[in-house]
Amino acid sequence: MRRKSFGDMQCPIARSLERVGERWSMLILRDGSLGLTRFDQFQESLGIAPNILTRRLKSLVEAGLIERRRYSERPPRYEYVVTPAGRDFRSVLWAFIAWGNKHFAPEGPSVVIVDSKTGAAADPILVDRVSGRPLAAPDFCSAPGPAASAQTRQRHPAAPQTRRSSSASNPSRP
Repeated sequence: MRRKSFGDMQCPIARSLERVGERWSMLILRDGSLGLTRFDQFQESLGIAPNILTRRLKSLVEAGLIERRRYSERPPRYEYVVTPAGRDFRSVLWAFIAWGNKHFAPEGPSVVIVDSKTGAAADPILVDRVSGRPLAAPDFCSAPGPAASAQTRQRHPAAPQTRRSSSASNPSRP
């Protein structure tokens, strides 16, 4: 059975899931963010079948999250390096770490986020770049953006009309 593609949906969550929604994809991005680059490194770290790893890497390359680079001519060998778009995904991975530790680690955290210089534990939150306030309901909600379709406008309540800096990101709520 062929799965439905989310790539053409207007929802940014759906479009993102099209690129990273398969469970191995996020783990490959995790390992790439930790410095793994070689096929055998990913395979050993994840315990993933080679055919599945090949498909996932190809998909991440096509999505622009990982770049495939040749590092050996004879025999031809490639490495897989996280791109700027893939590096931007690190904050999503960190949010998953915090969420997973909070809800699914009864034994306690196995991975934590720390300050690289001091080693002090960090507690990640998503904040509004303009106000510095945590993005949490009911203070923030998602709203239709300028390119929203009628269906998207129907799904999301209209936001109060206020002035925001043009550099501010759109508020979001899944």
